[in-house]
Amino acid sequence: MCGIVGYIGNKQAYPILINGLKRLEYRGYDSAGISLLDKDVKIFKKKGKVSDLEKHVLNEDITGNIGIGHTRWATHGEPNDINAHPHISMNGHFTLIHNGIIENYGRLKERLMDRGYEFKTDTDTEVLANLIEYIYIKGQVSAEIAVRLALSKVVGAYGLAIICKDEPDKLIAARKGSPLVIGVGEGEYYIASDATPIVEHTKSVIYLNDDDVAILGHDGMTLKTIKNDKLEPKVQQVDLDIGEIEKNGFDHFMLKEIFEQPRSILDTFRGRVSLDKEEIHLGGLHHVLDKLIHAKRIIIIGCGTSWHAGLVGEYLIEDLARIPVEVEYASEFRYRNPIINEDDVVIAISQSGETADTLAAIKLAKQAGATVLGICNVVGSSIPRETDAGVYTHAGPEIGVASTKAFTAQVTVLAMIAMTLGKERKQISKKDFAELIHELNDVPAKIEKILTHNNDYLEVSKLYKDVTNFLYLGRGYLFPVALEGALKLKEISYIHAEGYPAAEMKHGPIALIDEKMPVVVIATKDKSYEKIVNNIQEVKARKGIVIAIVNEGDKIIRNMADHVLEIPEAKEELSALLTVIPLQLLSYHIAVLRSCNVDQPRNLAKSVTVE
Repeated sequence: MCGIVGYIGNKQAYPILINGLKRLEYRGYDSAGISLLDKDVKIFKKKGKVSDLEKHVLNEDITGNIGIGHTRWATHGEPNDINAHPHISMNGHFTLIHNGIIENYGRLKERLMDRGYEFKTDTDTEVLANLIEYIYIKGQVSAEIAVRLALSKVVGAYGLAIICKDEPDKLIAARKGSPLVIGVGEGEYYIASDATPIVEHTKSVIYLNDDDVAILGHDGMTLKTIKNDKLEPKVQQVDLDIGEIEKNGFDHFMLKEIFEQPRSILDTFRGRVSLDKEEIHLGGLHHVLDKLIHAKRIIIIGCGTSWHAGLVGEYLIEDLARIPVEVEYASEFRYRNPIINEDDVVIAISQSGETADTLAAIKLAKQAGATVLGICNVVGSSIPRETDAGVYTHAGPEIGVASTKAFTAQVTVLAMIAMTLGKERKQISKKDFAELIHELNDVPAKIEKILTHNNDYLEVSKLYKDVTNFLYLGRGYLFPVALEGALKLKEISYIHAEGYPAAEMKHGPIALIDEKMPVVVIATKDKSYEKIVNNIQEVKARKGIVIAIVNEGDKIIRNMADHVLEIPEAKEELSALLTVIPLQLLSYHIAVLRSCNVDQPRNLAKSVTVE
């Protein structure tokens, strides 16, 4: 969840670190801090955002060619100046920053206190700093050995960047269950939680694996395991442009990413869908396609928005391919002793590729002998490396904490998988398959059309920015979209919202409806259209406010609803890709009108790398 950045080289570290933290602030913004090594170790840290840290260091000595920086999403200890990273060991030998959770920190802390160590913070990270120092002093070993020995005693997850003041020509990085990437420059190295702070300096990167320890120096890099096995670093080229992580004239990253969806969906199916040949080619699944075709059951796992995309995937695969599908919260799947068979296929969905609960669920499924596939956005992340095969979404960097284009890219991939399976299993005709391909190709242009009506969503948002509750209703493919719309509103505007299957309204939620309750009804024309019309009448009979998402030219619902927002028609199987766009725009405008921090909503971070 937290953001880590580090530098060792011939340049001044501070500008690199502070700009890197700004790039990483979507990973956590409770507090921020920097440590610089010049003649001595200097630490500056502050509760709040990176901008607060910048003000804090004005007129301070910020020289140094080695440094580490951190932006925090609090786990152990409340957000304040003391608990902010970096943390320094009691005798000042080690300074470190940490992303993750040390699960056995309580027992380690007791042992260290028995040996005379005192603690100033409430964090698990300070325990690790003191443990490394204790081994360093007691064993009279090098900083590298002290780090490796300490980590062998740790239970939990970590991404670490470590400075030892006695070895001022080194920077140590280590990773287990929390992402770290090393950027390779000319006589210099960068450390970061992901590639966003690195791309403006170098495109050459090394992705650390679990239990890797990297020792970075002016004279080169050594990579080994915690057990001291030497490794050969694998340098890769990161395909990321600096313009992709800038706002480019938009007020917020979220709005930019909503407007990028025509392109991100196109990029996701570009090169995979052939209109001329009327074919779909998913190269990443080629060697497991037979297992998918003959799967007795498919289990889709994910968290948050990825779980909602999985629900759409369930409808798609069962509808088009006639394979039973179960959709599981990754956090529950791993703890409820699930029944997994060797002929099951598990599909794990994650934007970041680092979601801790999803990674743990993947390992559980692999241990049971299932074939595990990944749908992921970030090249080089953990989930693509842990799975048997998979598909990248190619949505591009998503900086806004509330996921938008990642959702539609994930649904696009699931649609291509479902269409392919339906064709191969002969559950859909060649004609229907070809129609779906051409419909998918038309989706980007239809979204472009929706986005031209952005002001309509703003005007509706102005009327309901101060309400305290929303209800979202949908049927069939549009029920998961209702869930996603409600989640978006909750995440960024802090208004309570619930998504329901429209038919379930009579089984409880209808009791909430009155003249103060806006009900967003996704009511495009499909086989449930007449049913959803009845649901709208039930809401209006109780004086509820109806905001309806309908197809262009709809006259029936227009005469019933308080507000009608039109979108182009699409085949039912692809309707989620269009209907979610209005819900994203409504959430965005309501949050902005409420003066909420859209890109950095309270208590949330982009990549949930801890349990």
